[in-house]
Amino acid sequence: MTPPVRIPFPVVDEVSRHCLQEEEPETVHIEVHLPGPVDRTRLRKAFTEALHRHPRILMREARGPWYRRRYEWELTGEPDTEVVTFTPAGPRALQDARSRALSESPPLSMSPPIRLEVVDSVLFLTINHTALDGPACLRILATAAELYGGQDNSPAAPPTRTPQPLQQAPDAPTTWSPPARIAPGTPDPSPGNGMLVTELPLPHRPKGSPYTVNDQLMVTTALTIAHWNREHGARPRPLRITMPVDDRPRDTTMPIGNGTRLVEVPFAPAELDHPDMSALLRRTAERTRKLKALPRPQLGHGAALLTAPWAPVAARAALTRALRRAAAPWTSTTLLSNIGRIPYPLDFGEETGRAHAVWFSAPARMPRGLTVTTASTAGRLHLALRWSRALLSHGDGAHLRDLFEHYLHTTEVTP
Repeated sequence: MTPPVRIPFPVVDEVSRHCLQEEEPETVHIEVHLPGPVDRTRLRKAFTEALHRHPRILMREARGPWYRRRYEWELTGEPDTEVVTFTPAGPRALQDARSRALSESPPLSMSPPIRLEVVDSVLFLTINHTALDGPACLRILATAAELYGGQDNSPAAPPTRTPQPLQQAPDAPTTWSPPARIAPGTPDPSPGNGMLVTELPLPHRPKGSPYTVNDQLMVTTALTIAHWNREHGARPRPLRITMPVDDRPRDTTMPIGNGTRLVEVPFAPAELDHPDMSALLRRTAERTRKLKALPRPQLGHGAALLTAPWAPVAARAALTRALRRAAAPWTSTTLLSNIGRIPYPLDFGEETGRAHAVWFSAPARMPRGLTVTTASTAGRLHLALRWSRALLSHGDGAHLRDLFEHYLHTTEVTP
């Protein structure tokens, strides 16, 4: 019998594996709302076939001795467990499914490390972020939609933008001092993450603007946190907002796994205090374009050294956790993950229909304690705020949502 193929953990997977915490699981949640009912047998068959079309997702953590120098993924060829489950509809069914997506991570010991829960006509995809990210699993879901409904779910062409000359961003704030932390609100005594999802109009942007909707969202996030911190008496400090950048193709050749690299966009306190909005948007656009253009490892150069097999994984795990705790004050203020326009129709055919809302949320462990995730579908912006309950309560999340909506509107400037 041929032994299963094994793949060493990439850098992102290994760092995440070293730092797992039971009280705040590293899950990514994707929530897809469809207009019509879902046929159980057809969906289960289509999703299972989609897993086989992208076999890199059929993996589990391989067992190994304590002295092993690498974690390895073991490709299984078949799922170890039933991935698709159906939950009866009810008054709290959607809310409970969201809670499970934040608190119950699919185990790494079972292939694949994802779970698809169906509540009426809503699909909840829960992903163990140690193994996979949201865009990769959205690719799997698009394949499943095509197999289920027979409709073409090829990705749309990316939007065309007027090329802008890359210039040095003026007065970029220094990154040599610890950035601002999000001021505590009313912490919840229960551990884990809380989440709030909402639908907003896409912000208006004049034709030919030198900035993108992503830049508007970046400015909105910075202004929201600056306002929140002022309200809570925090001393003004520079903000740094982590932004994932994904260069992978969106077609069926898309590599499955954790494929984004992280960059940090800085903001000085003075920029966010009664800003000239047009100037702030232009400066932010310059910064984000420059950061995207710079070649950089996914987690920086230090992570590659930590994950080199110079010692058993148990020893390197202890060192990684210690360094992460020591570096906590220098961790970015928050993470803004803008998926952008959903590239696939997510069309499940005539009876079930095409997705009209898609929400994502990213883990919100301390010391950040808050993540902002956005996507757009059917001309609407779908926003998920996710927070650590050690920092914020649901009421705090609702106030942050209101601030975000207000500041998003202020970015709709005219030349």
